[in-house]
Amino acid sequence: MIDETVEEIQEMQTHSSSVVAVHATQALEELVDREFATVEEYTRSLERNGSVLRRANPSHASLQNAVREVVDDVTDADHDSVEAAKRHTREKIDEVVSRVEAGKRLAAENAAEFLADGATLLTHDYSSTVLEALERAVADGKSFEVYVTEARPRYIGRKTARALADIEGIETTLITDSANGVYLEECDRVVVGMDCIVEDTLYNRVGTFPIAATAAQLDVPVTVLGSASKIITEGFVFENEFRPGSEVMPEPAEGFAVENPNYDATPVSILESVVTDDGRQVF
Repeated sequence: MIDETVEEIQEMQTHSSSVVAVHATQALEELVDREFATVEEYTRSLERNGSVLRRANPSHASLQNAVREVVDDVTDADHDSVEAAKRHTREKIDEVVSRVEAGKRLAAENAAEFLADGATLLTHDYSSTVLEALERAVADGKSFEVYVTEARPRYIGRKTARALADIEGIETTLITDSANGVYLEECDRVVVGMDCIVEDTLYNRVGTFPIAATAAQLDVPVTVLGSASKIITEGFVFENEFRPGSEVMPEPAEGFAVENPNYDATPVSILESVVTDDGRQVF
């Protein structure tokens, strides 16, 4: 399960950072089913496999924090048996996963209340929290028009568009990333998820910064949704990930380089607000 989860994270088979954090944390349960002679042997394996999961994507703050919390809590305890350490691991995994899922759910609930009925929105990439917020808002009787960017080069936005198209009450339009400046003039708000906010910078899927900058120029407010656990004030250094150039251009590049960054950095100063499980913060 751990190897499969690492591969899933590296291949971005799951696009929501909250879901990635949950999957990575739950993967540690594989160790509970293995045999270990001593507590020391078990905790060494827990630390080693926790490091492997965290290295699968160093940019995911929620993944880093969730896995590290489980590993640190178990290894710092003074267990008198392997079974006690395993029992502690199960309990801690359940606690961390429940908190991540609750944070995401509450953020979506808060956003659903905040989003105005009849608004025209633009969203980028794929965010399970944004989707849940819109689903909850529609369930409360609201309706929306939503523009969705493709999120090239992997076209992750198409997944968002398909999900929104299945929700009655949402009129969905898929656009190319570079067309955001054309359609932002029709929008009341930009709503995006977040990988994390570190100090004064939002890190999210590449393309977020130009959308937010254009929205700021056009006086369209930008709201970011996500769990408060993704807002980091210290102890975390964001590391961007660079995907294979073949995702951008399948054929060989002759005489030039191809760069494919996964994330970009948006100053929070050009955001209007952040909605988390703690409520709405206006900048």
